[in-house]
Amino acid sequence: MRKSIAALAGIALAGAVLWLPIVRTVRAEGQPAELKKAYRQPAKNGWTYVHIEGTPHELGFQSGYLLANEVQDTLHVVQLEAAHDYKKDWQFFRDAAQNMMWPHIEKEYRNELQGIADGATAHGVKIDVWDVVAMNAALEWSYYVKVYDKQHGITTTAKLGTPEHCSAFVATGKYTKDGKVVIAHNNWTTYLEGERWTIIYDIQPTNGKRMLMDGLPGFIHSADDFVVNSAGIAITETTIGHFEGYDPNAIPEFVRARKAAQYATNVDDFARIMKDGNNGGYANAWLVADERNNEVARLELGLKNVTLERTKDGYFVGSNFPINEKLIKEEASSYDVNNMSESSNARHVRWEQLMAENKGKIDLAAAQKFEADHYDTFEKKEDPDERTLDGHIELSPRGSGDWVPPFGTAGAVQNKAADSGMIAKMSFSAAAGHACGKDFKAADHLAKHPEYDWQKPLQRDMDAYPWTTFASK
Repeated sequence: MRKSIAALAGIALAGAVLWLPIVRTVRAEGQPAELKKAYRQPAKNGWTYVHIEGTPHELGFQSGYLLANEVQDTLHVVQLEAAHDYKKDWQFFRDAAQNMMWPHIEKEYRNELQGIADGATAHGVKIDVWDVVAMNAALEWSYYVKVYDKQHGITTTAKLGTPEHCSAFVATGKYTKDGKVVIAHNNWTTYLEGERWTIIYDIQPTNGKRMLMDGLPGFIHSADDFVVNSAGIAITETTIGHFEGYDPNAIPEFVRARKAAQYATNVDDFARIMKDGNNGGYANAWLVADERNNEVARLELGLKNVTLERTKDGYFVGSNFPINEKLIKEEASSYDVNNMSESSNARHVRWEQLMAENKGKIDLAAAQKFEADHYDTFEKKEDPDERTLDGHIELSPRGSGDWVPPFGTAGAVQNKAADSGMIAKMSFSAAAGHACGKDFKAADHLAKHPEYDWQKPLQRDMDAYPWTTFASK
């Protein structure tokens, strides 16, 4: 194992813990040379901070090596969920990664993906680059499988409803306390994934901008997404609910998302990179903050329909509701804008309420409070469920549409927030688990709901932790 000299400071700040990444490492004899500039900190409040630096292959190698055990564990989760949800064996996704995706991945990211496989292998994990690519594309597979099965006349019981991931907002101008940008996001996913979505990546590439982001082990992109870069850009998103469409001859979403985080210096850069080679996979409404220009934007990126909105005095919110009427008609036709009992609509109503009630008062503390909100606008009462910003689908007898059945182990799994000053310094605040403080205890839940016994081998507790601030140093 790597030996390290650590200087770690925990500083109380506005009710949170500031965790300064000032670890310096000494490479142990016999350790791979690629690790010279990389290090991993001990876990803090549920998060593991990893610094990687260098060429694309070095970045990947460092990530794969330092997180080898976590990469192997995450691979097992992705394999289990893919088999259960899509009714395909893992070789199907490996083949698609190699034959469908790889030709559309540029060299820079091919090298980094290969580096992850090489680093994990060097640390004793049995994995190759096709496993790594298939893992990175995990959020795109439901889109691809739906198209694949239709093209091949396959009738299946696969669960192919578009997952409704995340609640988020970005605001500036008269809506924020100091007139500057504030951005926040909580990640909605399965608890199998969410319990592991606790890596803080500090990425310093040879080319492009430095990035600080949350993510899963073995991934080159945030995936949920929350990123700040050294150009003062902060990026997040929520998926477009009910979306259908996928182009297998275009660039995977995870590649474009990583490239935009690495090379965008303004809103226009971000939109251009995301639109270039758009494959429709993991279609999102992207929320972007440009700290240097005090501008915020929303890019609704469908496959056929793309809408960019921007302002220096206003806000954008996201909770999986499609926006553009043409997009709804052509790419999300099953969406019912009038069904206020649906999660995306109920949360949209709540976001609008919070923006109006807090106009001129939104700051980091308010953002953190929003992410813990349990008000159900359909029931008109406090009731943590699939319709609240802090989602608790495990408590809902309805589940969440075609994505999660009743009492399904899914919902909000972690949270991030940043204000203008933090973005300028490449930092953000993060809370692992539910922001409300409620823990998820796997054994108790599975005992009550044996229909989820298939998760037992890998399902574990998801405890809630306090907000903690991380920064690139």
